[in-house]
Amino acid sequence: MWIPQSETPMQFDRELVPKKQSGSTLQPSSHERPRSRLGSSSGEKKSAPSKTLLNFWLDTFLLLNFVTLLYVATVVRFVFPAGTVADDWTLWGFSFDAWSDLQFVLLGILAMGITVHVMLHWPWVCGVLASRLLPRRDGKKSAIPDGIRTIYGVGLLIVILNVVGLAIAAAALTIQSP
Repeated sequence: MWIPQSETPMQFDRELVPKKQSGSTLQPSSHERPRSRLGSSSGEKKSAPSKTLLNFWLDTFLLLNFVTLLYVATVVRFVFPAGTVADDWTLWGFSFDAWSDLQFVLLGILAMGITVHVMLHWPWVCGVLASRLLPRRDGKKSAIPDGIRTIYGVGLLIVILNVVGLAIAAAALTIQSP
């Protein structure tokens, strides 16, 4: 099938180029340049950031959060007096309770960040477990399929959350007032 080329300025010197037909798909001729998957250079879509860059920024955020948490925990523990004595004490306009709340929020953010970090590295974790802890008898490396890895990850998260929940419930049920 013969298809005339467009009369755009960039393609004015091309002749009629035959298109090869194989079944129902049209194949470009050897004279044509392959087109980019992202489109033309003027309308290219930006790709998502690389996994390496994402890990770098997540690790940087986790480091800054950890250092801030360490600072706030040190202030709460060593700068303020004990919690019951520190009722009216303030540091830079914030009470002991505000500093304690900030400490808890930073701890929660750190826990969520670490969870995301482990999720991003989950294939590596499963690979190490499969090759080091679950070796096959024939000496070959075991490969865990993606679906099974996901099930293992979700199951592990459920187990961890249940253990933490049970520990909190046990603490709430066994606390004693003075």
